[in-house]
Amino acid sequence: MSDRAYIATRKGLFEVYRTHEAWLLDQQHFLGDPVSIVLPDRRDGTLYAALHLGHFGAKLHRRDPGGMDWVEVAAPAFPPKPEGSADPVDWTVRMIWCLAAGGPDQPGVLWAGTLPGGLFRSNDRGDSWRLVDALWNVPERAQWMGGGYDVPGVHSICVDPRDSDSVLVGVSCGGAWLTEDGGASWSLRARGMLATYMPPELAGEEAVQDPHRIVRCPGEPDKLWCQHHNGIWRSVDNGAHWTEIRPAAPVSNFGFAVAVHPRDGETAWFVPAEADSKRIPPHAALAVTRTSNGGETFCAWRGGLPQQHCYDLVYRHGLAVSDDGQVLLMGSTTGGAWLSEDGGGQWQTISTTLPPIYSVAFA
Repeated sequence: MSDRAYIATRKGLFEVYRTHEAWLLDQQHFLGDPVSIVLPDRRDGTLYAALHLGHFGAKLHRRDPGGMDWVEVAAPAFPPKPEGSADPVDWTVRMIWCLAAGGPDQPGVLWAGTLPGGLFRSNDRGDSWRLVDALWNVPERAQWMGGGYDVPGVHSICVDPRDSDSVLVGVSCGGAWLTEDGGASWSLRARGMLATYMPPELAGEEAVQDPHRIVRCPGEPDKLWCQHHNGIWRSVDNGAHWTEIRPAAPVSNFGFAVAVHPRDGETAWFVPAEADSKRIPPHAALAVTRTSNGGETFCAWRGGLPQQHCYDLVYRHGLAVSDDGQVLLMGSTTGGAWLSEDGGGQWQTISTTLPPIYSVAFA
């Protein structure tokens, strides 16, 4: 079981460590700076942190295994926009929205998803990056649109542990895309999803779907879970087909975060919210829902979570599960952080006074 985790917030990166009695806040890094995403690379122990510095742009820092010092490395950047291009998108990285490590047979390979919807690859631990042109140039990108942001973005990157060249990404709003050749070519993988915010004749269009977050089960890689804008979907064939979970999960089937058990693809967790414009916990009471049978039934867990006057929203990357499938960490936009050691049944409070939390991850 991991004994350390990381919380990326609007005002710095915080470490959490496990004692014999509880999990406690520890060191702080980049205090005062927004940290949009944190990635502990389990292949070699390197830690990566992306900063969202507004006027100064997106930055990326790396801390080597066993080290204490952070080194700024290259940040993903678009090539110059072709002269005379009709593309209305500004080719400037606003934010690094997600980071993912390549496969175990690809030391040094990293993937990054950005706002606007670019996917980038590094082969040298972040020292250099290149835009994955084949995805950026798909004709369907003209249909992509902003969801929570005013531009589309890549927020989910799911590397297949069986084949490092097979990667599925989630785009909000642009559906799900799969490469099986390391990014040289891409195919849409959102069949079965439904966008009820679109006109009825376009609701099933794959390229306009809004998957809020997609996760893959490492132990059963063909099994994927998606918290969509319009509900919860799952796939058992690596995204070739998606099936909506009905009846809907208890409390609400709207939300942003989803986590999947590392070995059991039938078990997944969600954090329900009230759609659409309110984006607060239903009835102002925080809950985590869990299914252990592929969505046939759900449990709603509330033990230790605030149940009155709670307006905490959990972002896409605000829920994580450890390698043992029992310890979960959750962080909210209101600075609340909670941890469960029994699969989500009971939660202990780490803090209620952190800055707004963007992402959490176990070491």
